[in-house]
Amino acid sequence: MPTPDAPAVPDVSATPDVSATPDVSAVPDVSVPLSVLDLAPLVSGSTPAEALRNCLDLAREVERLGYTRFWLAEHHLTPGVTSAVPSVLIGAVATATARIRVGSGAVLTGHHTPVGVAEQFGLLAHLHPGRIDLGIGRSNLNRLAELASRWAAGSAPAGPAPSTPAAEPPGVPAPDGKGRIVDGLLIPTQPKGMFTPERLPRILEQAKLVGHREDEGEDYPAWIGAIQALFRGDARGSDGQLLRSPATEGADARIWVLASSPGDSARTAGELGLPLGANYHVAPWGVLDTVAAYRAAFRPSAELDRPYVLVSADVVVGDDDAHGAELARGYGAWVLSIRAGEGAMPYPSPAEAAAKVWTDAERALVADRVDSQFVGGPETVVRCLRALVAATGADELLITTITHDHADRVRSYELLAKAWAQAA
Repeated sequence: MPTPDAPAVPDVSATPDVSATPDVSAVPDVSVPLSVLDLAPLVSGSTPAEALRNCLDLAREVERLGYTRFWLAEHHLTPGVTSAVPSVLIGAVATATARIRVGSGAVLTGHHTPVGVAEQFGLLAHLHPGRIDLGIGRSNLNRLAELASRWAAGSAPAGPAPSTPAAEPPGVPAPDGKGRIVDGLLIPTQPKGMFTPERLPRILEQAKLVGHREDEGEDYPAWIGAIQALFRGDARGSDGQLLRSPATEGADARIWVLASSPGDSARTAGELGLPLGANYHVAPWGVLDTVAAYRAAFRPSAELDRPYVLVSADVVVGDDDAHGAELARGYGAWVLSIRAGEGAMPYPSPAEAAAKVWTDAERALVADRVDSQFVGGPETVVRCLRALVAATGADELLITTITHDHADRVRSYELLAKAWAQAA
């Protein structure tokens, strides 16, 4: 199977060789579908009901524009994100649309059991056959709990352990010293201080409130395998007895594994022969190692005969570069609210963002994500996405866009779809 149920769409382009300043005119045509990740974001001055209506409207619009899939995130107790329960929103989006695949990006394993996830997505797949994706990811809360314990004992580092770098880092140093340029793509330096002793207690308290399981990730392949067995109808309990659920048997939901580092998630996706979602938009510093670990571990399966990599990117497209930059002005403050441990705040307007007074420490804390957001007019953003494809070998791109005005967000996806097709 060459692709995981990706229909033919007009959104095409890629390049195997992009320089630090990619030349769109020199890029050969390669079909790379575009998909959407949505948070059902709450913006300042709006209501949850408005955010949900906008989510459904966006899904209908991107289906019309030819995007391949529409995924919903899972974020709990987050002031600026309405997408807390992906399965509920997936059902609403699938009902509001007709063809686009709909799924999770991602269901967090630490908050669920395999049976619960299989039954939710099995029912969705029975209601919307051939259209449901089950993206699975790990919450990393156990790592944070370990950090909290070590800090209490006076032995913790000043932040999370960085991704293991290659022996010889690829690419060339970025001009500003903030990372490296690989095939025209910025791979920023991982920031320090994302998780400090002051921020961790709030995060861990919220983990308790959402019922986070301390055994998350102890046997990740078995966790995913249990869902696969329930879908096949041959799951068995520890006593060897067959476990039957009409909600799951015969469900055709496609399982994906999402990863932000070259650790267990990337390796598990490869070993199980499942498609990988690699995270550039949140953890850009680790994306190359993540896809490399996946490809190195890949074993052909009934799902895939070769690796399939979807890579996420945060994108804002305006009429030109200046307009795009204005639309994206609130992004830095929004990311800062996440990195400060408060949870994403309602997305600020450009005027609200302009009033923000920044410290040097705050700018450093969000620089990796601000610098790796693709912002500008259509040609600029297409050039950036082509570099992302070249550097990662992505088979598909997952685009996430937040602007304060919903019409601007829809327009961004429209401008991108048209420019992506025209550049082919």
